[in-house]
Amino acid sequence: MGGVIRSGDWLTRERMMRIAVICGVVSIAILAYLLATSQGTLDYSGRPLGSDFSQVWTAGSMVLDGRAAEVWNWDKHRAVQLAFHGPKLAEWYGWHYPPPFLLIAAALATMPYLLGLFVWQAATLAPFAAMIRRFTGRREAWLFVLAAPVTLICIMHGHNGFLTALLLGGGLILLEKKPFEAGLLLGCLVYKPQFALVLPLLLLVLWNWRAIAGAAVSSLSLIGVTLALWGWPVWQAFLDSLPLTRRIVIEQGRTGWEKIMSPFSAVRSWGGSVEFAYAVQGAFTVATIAATLWLARKARPDIRNTAVTAAVLISTPYVLDYDFVVLLAGIAFIWRDAERHGWLPWEKSALALVWIAPLFARNLAAVTLFPLGLLTTILMLVLAVRRGLRASPSRH
Repeated sequence: MGGVIRSGDWLTRERMMRIAVICGVVSIAILAYLLATSQGTLDYSGRPLGSDFSQVWTAGSMVLDGRAAEVWNWDKHRAVQLAFHGPKLAEWYGWHYPPPFLLIAAALATMPYLLGLFVWQAATLAPFAAMIRRFTGRREAWLFVLAAPVTLICIMHGHNGFLTALLLGGGLILLEKKPFEAGLLLGCLVYKPQFALVLPLLLLVLWNWRAIAGAAVSSLSLIGVTLALWGWPVWQAFLDSLPLTRRIVIEQGRTGWEKIMSPFSAVRSWGGSVEFAYAVQGAFTVATIAATLWLARKARPDIRNTAVTAAVLISTPYVLDYDFVVLLAGIAFIWRDAERHGWLPWEKSALALVWIAPLFARNLAAVTLFPLGLLTTILMLVLAVRRGLRASPSRH
């Protein structure tokens, strides 16, 4: 048995397809149940359908009402959500994003809530799945994206995981042959800056000035548009909200430690102090970025890109399971490199674990405090480093 798991021979194409189809059918059934038992915009328990999409649509509606600078005021944001969803609203969600994300929120708020939720998820998931399909050259790749447990989680939260994975994965794919276009995509991650910590250093280490120029153009353009539309008050409101967000959301874990899958969260869930948690997070961040930058200079692009997808998750204290969509791109990167250069022991089984883990990582952490989600990101980085150590030093 151990030999089969070590070799990955158990993971045949037919078995992968069966597992993916089963997961896909279960995902469809869960989504259908939520819709069938919902009342208006709320599910059976009083939570908004698409949960976190409620904050996006609400922020957009506030922008359209000329109240852009009030989006970061939690009391006013909550009042708008309550007025829209009604008194049965059981949970509300605060807004923590930089002003560029308001551009998307405002566009979605021009639609009815449920239509906006569908368009938001479909318009980001479909191109991400198509990108992975084209990158891998495997017809079944779209199924493994659509049926992945993390895809269901992201859809249920109505979140931006697909957009983040599309921008990051697309930027990394284009980095070698179309660096300026790659930079344009990576620069758009200014809407989620905690995931972009490693990217400027990566581009500098690669000495890729075209990509740096592209990233500067897109990020500064997005910032400029927000200033032109709403002025400095929106940025002042965002900056003023950061201390409260840090204290309540990150340090106190109001979201739930089982949902936050970072080194910081693991330490806090085990009873560690805020100071110690930051120290551990800092150590992981430095080590992760150092390993990724080493691979950027020594390893093949697909190996480097695998490490980047893990690094963006490990290097931030605030990362949730729906953000793990980016690991689907990481799986695609390492899978293509393995298909071209040979598989190493344990790799196939490890990647299967990374793919399936979001199905039970949150519940496992809630019951046992075991940080499976964090461990899968570390596992991805370890796989990339091991492959980098065994690979030819030439980059091609």
